Amino acid sequence: MLLSKASRHLLQSHVSPSLKAGQLGQRRTLLGVVHAIDKRVYRWAKGVLPPISKTENIALGCGTIGFDRDIFSGSPSLKHLIDTYQPKISPEEQSFLDNQVHHLCTLLNDHDVVVKKDFTKEAWDYMRDEKFFGMKIPKEWGGLGFSTQAVSAVLAKLATQCFDANATVAVPNSLGPGELLVRYGTQEQKEYFLPRLANGTLIPCFGLTGPHSGSDATSLIGSDCVVSKHPQTGELGVVASFKKRYITLAPVAGCVGLGLNLTDPDGLLGGNGDEGFTVALLERGHAGLRMGPRHIPLNAAFMNGTVEGEDVWIPMSSILGGQERCGFGWNMFVECLAEGRGVSLPAGSIGAARSVVAGVGAYSRVRKQFRVPIAEFGGIQEAMAKAGSDGLITIAGGDVMNAIVDNHEAPMVISSVMKQNCTERGRRIVECGMDIAAGSAICRGDKNYLGNAYMSLPIAITVEGANIMTRSFQIIGQGLTRCHPHMSDLLRALQLPPAQEKEAVQTFVKQFHRIVGHGVTNFFGSVFKGISSTFSSAIRSKTAYKNGDDLLAYHEKQLLRLSNNFALTADLCFTLGGRLKFEELLMGRLADALGAIYLGYATLHHFHRRRGIQGLEALTEHAMLRLEREAQDALYAASENFPGPLGPIASTVMKIGCFPLGGITRPYADPSDTLTKEIARLLTTPSEIRDMFQEGIYSAPDGTIHQMTDLIKALPICVEADKAAAAIRKEKRRPTDEEANLIAKADSLRDALIQVDVFEHATSEEAQPGYVRPAVLGTAERFANLDKTVFKEAA
Repeated sequence: MLLSKASRHLLQSHVSPSLKAGQLGQRRTLLGVVHAIDKRVYRWAKGVLPPISKTENIALGCGTIGFDRDIFSGSPSLKHLIDTYQPKISPEEQSFLDNQVHHLCTLLNDHDVVVKKDFTKEAWDYMRDEKFFGMKIPKEWGGLGFSTQAVSAVLAKLATQCFDANATVAVPNSLGPGELLVRYGTQEQKEYFLPRLANGTLIPCFGLTGPHSGSDATSLIGSDCVVSKHPQTGELGVVASFKKRYITLAPVAGCVGLGLNLTDPDGLLGGNGDEGFTVALLERGHAGLRMGPRHIPLNAAFMNGTVEGEDVWIPMSSILGGQERCGFGWNMFVECLAEGRGVSLPAGSIGAARSVVAGVGAYSRVRKQFRVPIAEFGGIQEAMAKAGSDGLITIAGGDVMNAIVDNHEAPMVISSVMKQNCTERGRRIVECGMDIAAGSAICRGDKNYLGNAYMSLPIAITVEGANIMTRSFQIIGQGLTRCHPHMSDLLRALQLPPAQEKEAVQTFVKQFHRIVGHGVTNFFGSVFKGISSTFSSAIRSKTAYKNGDDLLAYHEKQLLRLSNNFALTADLCFTLGGRLKFEELLMGRLADALGAIYLGYATLHHFHRRRGIQGLEALTEHAMLRLEREAQDALYAASENFPGPLGPIASTVMKIGCFPLGGITRPYADPSDTLTKEIARLLTTPSEIRDMFQEGIYSAPDGTIHQMTDLIKALPICVEADKAAAAIRKEKRRPTDEEANLIAKADSLRDALIQVDVFEHATSEEAQPGYVRPAVLGTAERFANLDKTVFKEAA
């Protein structure tokens, strides 16, 4: 029975002073012991965790967090995603896609571009005149001021015709100096550079990577500058030496943004600016600056080369943002990187997905083997369905990412997921297309619409942080420190100096308790949701996806369960302390899980927006089943291989939490053969799903020979002809005149469209008068020494 306040006061007044003093002393002693333990734990954690560098500390404060944080918390909301992010293209932007982008595509012959390793002057001039390089520059500075969604659509459409055009237009609209100038440039820099960048007078590039700094480009090894005064004028500036490589557009650029490591040994900055990563903005022709030599990335034609200089004098007026922005380059770089990594590179994969579904899907009906369209073969159906669902996933992820950026966010973790996951899916999509198109995909020439994309996608996988590094280090390394709801405050507490230890211990203990509470909540949430999701999966009909509402509800439930599993695993990573950054196998698996979860939500977001397209339920089901399987397998592999001294304990906790009933609570499997065949049918016959993929591709004007356009136009004719031929065989009758004409037209189209290019001369040397191939010359020399030179003589 609870005592009233008055009764407690009366009892306390009768307690002896000596007893009171004893109780108070015991309490103080207990608090002292607790505080001593807290301090010891804090000091242990501070000793285990390696110091956070200045660069890492800046990164913790750069960019934004949003839906990625929701996943790390274990409680993302599809409704919030749908309500917050709506990808849109304005009428002006759509007109640009339909007219200027379409016309640019007509100026580009993909095969010629790759052979000649350059565009025509007409194409270069058109890109400049129509402000393709200034799409992101605001209208007030002469640019187009387009949305991120529009830029992505432009890049994707260009990729369906010419990947080199995609890469060329992408750079000025992502990590080119234009966006950095808009955000950080001085007024004088903006007034001079932005109008010239917008109208194409200056083509920009950005010099960051060097021989000793690739995916760790911000280490800036070999790109040094020292603050000094000009020996004649006394003007303050820097003397820089640098050796940059892999710089896209450098061979033709009129200006370059240079990433430099600035030092100020004589203190000349005087507190205005700081040492560290600094961006300089130089024009072609700047004294000592060398640009022009080219790399040739695989077989690509886009301009890529070196930027070099030794002891180059750079005045403070050429430091982007002026002297006060010295040492601020990392902030600039990180906050603008989301656009290049998360938007421009995935746009190429979106273009590849549209090309494969549109072109290869049609080809699989046009092409016959054993008198049957190859679309009827199981192996072709499997590859086509994978390409289609990966294509949907990539398009959906791109739409959400674009909307996030257009919402004035700079999500570093999601942009890394998009870069790594979507470029890898793009590679798989094109590989599927190559496997299906076979010989027609490996013979180069005007008829080949896949080969150059096949050789270009590995470049996208390599640039702006190689995928192998992004997956195994960056995504989870950034994610845990940036997106975990309690981690960043705990890390900052561990970095405080000894003089602030009391405050640091209090913050550390508070956040540590929250992390433990977060982990406990996710543990029990994972157990409950794991059993519940397993049950709902077991009783679900294989055709339940045909009801759109049920499809959304079921898969959202599975993603919420997987998010809980992921968040629990992220909490368990704290058992590794500073060792986590060296456990790249674990981080790679968690990156796979995070990527699958984010793209799963994006795919449901896409379905919600595009409901009503016939067949979208089936394609979304196929994609979601694959993503859920990916996340489940990644988490299971992590639980089987959890590293560290506490690894066995963490592994056991993870297995109980994520898979409480063992294998029974790992219910996600690959799509059924029936569903795979249905997806393949939708993608290889006229359907609304095919129409959806064809929305953003280049279609050549009537009367133009263009392989992909011709395949798309031939598809309905070939399908109808096959139906007519099947009916004739079944009914054992002669074809009508109309049927005969239809079949003959289809046969003629098939014969034309399965042809590949043939060249009299493969090289300019072969085209020289009197040229004889060395092997043929050697044969003639050998026969010259024989008595009999033909079989008839020998016989």
